[in-house]
Amino acid sequence: MTPKPRPGTRVRGSSTGRPIMALLDLLGRRAALRVLWELRGAPLTFRALQEAAGTNPSVLNARLGELREAGVVEHGEDGYALTGDGRGLLDKLAPLHGWAEAWARRTERTS
Repeated sequence: MTPKPRPGTRVRGSSTGRPIMALLDLLGRRAALRVLWELRGAPLTFRALQEAAGTNPSVLNARLGELREAGVVEHGEDGYALTGDGRGLLDKLAPLHGWAEAWARRTERTS
């Protein structure tokens, strides 16, 4: 079992566990970014999130546990939702999305 990424502890790519490395480890895990993306709107039940993210229950359960522990996802009456920190994280990732779209267009022209 892979340990949960936490700042200050050893994570993939970093023996020091610098916060940015811990975050990149968390976000780089299977289906983590997809879960965040699917929760950008209204809360979703586990089954609805599983279907939207296109993943299996065990992977989804593991990611939700890690994302909840990180404070970016919460579970409430209506299902799973982003916390304020989770929305802030998605806001910070938005420029990367724009960059990636421009990169895709540039690569498409040179292919």
